[in-house]
Amino acid sequence: MSLLTGAPMTAAEVARELGLTHANASYHLRNLLAAGMIVIAGEEKIRGGVAKRYRYDMSNDRAPEATDERRSLFTALGHELIRRSAEGRFGKTAPGRTVLGDGEFWIDPDKWQEIKNRVAEAVHELHDAAQPPRTPGTIRTSTTVAMFEMETPTP
Repeated sequence: MSLLTGAPMTAAEVARELGLTHANASYHLRNLLAAGMIVIAGEEKIRGGVAKRYRYDMSNDRAPEATDERRSLFTALGHELIRRSAEGRFGKTAPGRTVLGDGEFWIDPDKWQEIKNRVAEAVHELHDAAQPPRTPGTIRTSTTVAMFEMETPTP
């Protein structure tokens, strides 16, 4: 989905960018579309056929309500983070290029809301600034954010 942020793309373009078969990319795009996670941004004639252009619209994002949906989403995010980290610049070769944080915090609810709003604003800004893949003068980056309240354990 993140690939579809900078510009609407066809299944063929997504397949090339991610190293998938066209059929595999089409299958996943159809499923994302059916789930309401992406939208059709237009159609165009290509070599006698019609290709749909798909786009990720962050304003359509919704938090999964069902437990199975949440597990599936976080599993997918975890796999995506592993895939992207294989191509990441880390350590001494890229000082200052990585922001990494992880924690399970007990925090004042007002402070939590304030921080969550700032992070959400930064994520929206990244989505708004996204360009099509391989646009000259851009750098490829990865951002994965998952912030949620947890159940309070019973003693």
